[in-house]
Formats: sequence, C-alpha cells, structure tokens
Amino acid sequence: MMIAQACRFALSLPETTEEPHFHASSYRVRGKIFATAPPEDDVLHIFIDEEEREAAHALEPDFLKKLFWGKRACGLRVFLANASSKVLDNLLMQAWKRKAPKLLLATPAAAAGRKPPPTASAKNKTMKSA
Repeated sequence: MMIAQACRFALSLPETTEEPHFHASSYRVRGKIFATAPPEDDVLHIFIDEEEREAAHALEPDFLKKLFWGKRACGLRVFLANASSKVLDNLLMQAWKRKAPKLLLATPAAAAGRKPPPTASAKNKTMKSA
C-alpha cells in the first residue's frame, strides 16, 4: 500500500481535511485528528481506542505496531509496505468514527463511509470557478 492511497481514502471520509501537524500531515474530522502521516512516507499513524488497537495488533503484527505517546499507547503505527488496504481502510474508518461528532455519524454518507455528494450550490461554485 502506498501513502497516497491511504491519504485518498482518509480524505474520502465525510468532512475530512488534511492539515499540517508539526512535521507531519494530519487527517481531521471537524478539527479532530484521527490519523497522521509523518514525512517518511512509509508509515501512517492511526489513533484508535485500546480495544480496537489490541485486536488489530494481534491479528496483523507484521505491519501494525503500537504507537506510544510517552509511556501510553495511543494508536497504531502502520508500516505501509506490508499493509493490507482492506485492514488499513477499516482502521482509518474506525479512527474517523471515534473522532466524528455524533450528528455527523448519523448521516447516510457517514454510514456508508464516504463524502456526501456535492450540493447544487457547491456544483455551481465549482462550475463558475472553472
């Protein structure tokens, strides 16, 4: 899996933005970080809760390692060269759901794990700027 594929999937999730975070890129939903991409391009950090982290790490120890903040595990470091895209997409979705507001989670687009289609006004703005 390549970093570009992982980033594309993260950005496909509703209301996700990419913003700088110190030396890394961060993926946020309404300002809350759910993943970061350090500049090395061979790893992705995904912030999921303990239960999900432990289960995923136990199933895929070849490409998932615990990510620590000091002495506390706070997520997973995904080594992309060996990562399964299906597992990575699932982890990104779990991390996104953990940070997304409840009202956003209730939308049909969120349930499907994709951005909602653009509104008519957004389409008109895009067409006018082209």
